[in-house]
Formats: sequence, structure tokens, C-alpha cells
Amino acid sequence: MKRITLSKGGPSFSRIVAGAWRWTLSVEEIEGLIHRALEIGMTTFDNADIYGDYQNETLFGKALERNSSLRNKMEIVTKCGIMLVSKNRPENTFKHYNTSKEHIVWSAENSLKLHHTDRIDLLLIHRPDPLMNAAEVADAFTLLKKQGKVLHFGVSNFTTSQFELLQSHLDFPLVTNQLEISLTHQQYLFDGTVDHLMKIGVVPMAWSPLGGGKLVAHPSDVLAEKARKYQVTPSQLVLAWLLRHPSNIVPVVGTTKPERLNEAAVALDIQMDRQDWYDLWSAGKGSAVP
Repeated sequence: MKRITLSKGGPSFSRIVAGAWRWTLSVEEIEGLIHRALEIGMTTFDNADIYGDYQNETLFGKALERNSSLRNKMEIVTKCGIMLVSKNRPENTFKHYNTSKEHIVWSAENSLKLHHTDRIDLLLIHRPDPLMNAAEVADAFTLLKKQGKVLHFGVSNFTTSQFELLQSHLDFPLVTNQLEISLTHQQYLFDGTVDHLMKIGVVPMAWSPLGGGKLVAHPSDVLAEKARKYQVTPSQLVLAWLLRHPSNIVPVVGTTKPERLNEAAVALDIQMDRQDWYDLWSAGKGSAVP
């Protein structure tokens, strides 16, 4: 599989990333998914502390503990900052965000422990926090980087101004903004968010690139027609639509089925015609091209 560097001096990731959001599975099943992804060159895995009700990092880490040789064949992305009400976090009595230095450092160190690894390749702030003290977040990032515990840092779901605010307090670059981007969620392609990332040479990552599965389960007439034209599945074509964008969007594909990982990889080979891209764009937003 092709690879991409997220920014100048940033990490090199597989062109499509395996998302572990739904990986609340047996350790054996997770190890099987990891092996399948690595076999096709999908070496980057996206996780978060809250996934699986705070359990998925533990499960993923147990798979790595069983086969420690896998760690050096992959890149691990994880996120922190969302505080869910959960039996696994009894101190959280109300859903909120926490981007304090203390929590970021604790969360990163906990992710290291749960993943059975000595470094996280990329740590993201999961959601914008109205109480975020950018200088304090920068202090946490700088400490973790200096200690070698986290190699690169980024954000998720941040606006351009939030991104710039945090970046202004750092001596090293944020390497990505992970955003919800899909055929049916096009907001960030047209509100200046992705334009800003292109301007500063940062590659966006896209979560829920298949629209939460709705695009695949119930493809529109246009999507179904185009899929037949290219002789691919609707999900492959939707990924190809994202990959066609000049910002070099990196889709994070969340699936628990090994065959779907193979299916996603095929999207890299689809050469989408410009007019077909616009036809799908129009169908996705529900109105004609202006």
C-alpha cells in the first residue's frame, strides 16, 4: 500500500488507516485483523482511550503482548480528552472534556501501558475543549515529546482558529486534524478548514469516511450507478472520492471484518474522472453544482 507523510517532519502513515473504534472483540480476532491489515500494507492503527467504553486500548494491547514483534511493524494513533460517564471511569459523573496538562500526560502514559509499548506515534486531542488552556496543552505535549513517549501530536474535530491557537504555543508542528469527512459530510471541505491545512502543508485524516456505513448500506442511485461504471463496490468508490481530493485526505476505515480491509485497499487504484467526482459531490450534498 502507498504511504504518506502527514506534514513536513511528520510521521509516515499507510495511505488508509485501520480504525479500532469497533474493535471490542476477542484478542484473537483483533490479532487476526492486525495481521490482515499488515499483510496489505495498512500499517497505521487508530485508537482512542474511550473506544469500547475504555476497553479497546486494553484489548489491542493484549494482542501486541501476545506477539510483540507486531509493534515495530505498525504506527499507533490514539486520542484523549473526552471524559465519558462509565463504570470504567466512576469518577466521571457527567460527560465533559479534560485537556489539562495533568490529564493529557496521565492519559498518554496510560495508553502506553495499555498498548504494551514504549511510544505512541501520534497523540490527538479528541475534541475541542472550551476550557482548553493552549499553553498548558503545549506544556504537556512538549514534556511527552522530550521524554520520547509520544513522537507526534495533532488534534481532532478542531476549527481552524482552535488549531492555530494551539499551534501558536508549540515549538513543533501539529501534524494533522482528524475530521469527519465523507460524501454526506462535506462541511470541512468548504468552510476553510481543509483549505487551511493545505496552506500549511498538513494532511487531514477523515473519520467515518463511509458516513457511518449508511452510504454503503443504502447507496444512492448515483453512487450505485458509478460503482457499476468503475466495477467496484459503493464503499470503494466513496473512499476513492475522498482520495481524489488534493489535500491527500487519509481515511480511517473502521471495520471488524478482514475482507473489508482488503476491499478498502482497492480504492487506492481507482482513477476517478473529474465529472464523476462532481456528480457524486452533488448527489452527496443533495443539490446541483452551483
